[in-house]
Amino acid sequence: MRSQLSAQEQALVDDVTTFLREHLPEDLANRVKRGKRVPRSDLAHWTKLLNDRGWAAPHWPIAHGGTGWSLTQRQLFDNACRAAHAPPLSGFGFNMVGPAIIRFGTPEQQARFLPAIRRGDLWWCQGYSEPEAGSDLASLRTRAVRTGDTYRVNGRKIWTTGAEEADWIFCLVRTDAEVQPQRGISFLLMDLTSPGIEVTPLLAFNSKRLWNQVFFRDVDVPVEQRLGGENQGWSVAKALLGDERLLVSRVAENRRILSLVDEALDASDAGAELQSQANRLRIRLDALEATSQRLLRAADGGAKIGAEPSLLKLLGSTLVQAQDELLADLAGQWLLPTDTGDRGEPAGPDWAEYVASGLFHHRGYTIAGGTTEVQKNIIAREVLGL
Repeated sequence: MRSQLSAQEQALVDDVTTFLREHLPEDLANRVKRGKRVPRSDLAHWTKLLNDRGWAAPHWPIAHGGTGWSLTQRQLFDNACRAAHAPPLSGFGFNMVGPAIIRFGTPEQQARFLPAIRRGDLWWCQGYSEPEAGSDLASLRTRAVRTGDTYRVNGRKIWTTGAEEADWIFCLVRTDAEVQPQRGISFLLMDLTSPGIEVTPLLAFNSKRLWNQVFFRDVDVPVEQRLGGENQGWSVAKALLGDERLLVSRVAENRRILSLVDEALDASDAGAELQSQANRLRIRLDALEATSQRLLRAADGGAKIGAEPSLLKLLGSTLVQAQDELLADLAGQWLLPTDTGDRGEPAGPDWAEYVASGLFHHRGYTIAGGTTEVQKNIIAREVLGL
């Protein structure tokens, strides 16, 4: 079951689907479908293709190279891209710092950074969390001391995804330690090649580099690279959420994983119980998509959206994990790290190669951005009125 689309919405889906069929490289789509890492060079090429079509930043205003699409249209575009296994673009640039620069940046900052982000020439990472400032982010300690037109930054950021490939980092730093924590924070844009910045890897249990630590030792940052007013960084960071809260359902990602489930079912002698599990997951996904579309249409119509996005986050993330567990059952022995030949090629079927890494990596979906327990409390209090 899929939501009923208007003629305009169906035309958009058809247009996007045709573009993807004609321009998305098959080898790139296969890498994305299997959960393999996509090199920056391939992502940059795909970004350029989308930018040439005017679709690199569909959620940006038309004046800054966007499409002016509604939330519903943006979701349809994303779903079509995910269904075709197109790689998602750099979220830190397109979805976070880009919109922040549009809203809070000076004309000079907008001219300097936005076109480069759209072209795929400038990659970003996020400098928020610190060793002692994760959930309680406002307690961050990275200091930025201003002298004239320059800040001198000292401190450390942790769990920094993509810092090893990024060109710039947007950071929350403390510029006033004498006021309430949230009121003494500023938002800086920093070139990662600046003297005094060191990026070191944090390895996962499988020795893959998923995160980094970023050290700042007497790093000089021009005041002109501050986004928003001094000590106004907390407001900038909160504004990054905006309507993106409604795009956390992971519908498209769940569709991608479901395609692997279907492939696994077709290639195996799965019994009735596993087939039944897959059907129940399919129903959950249809219900999730219908709920997501209902909220998106309400928001497009001007309705005030409260805590309902917590429901999307909870349902979408737990469904990903449920599908991972079914894939693990279907993979059986191929879940183990077996390989053959001189090149260490996987011994099992293609669909099983990255089941184990997905199973463990996606556990973080019910932690990052608010744990399952936090989401349930929000839903109980704000939605159900308990």
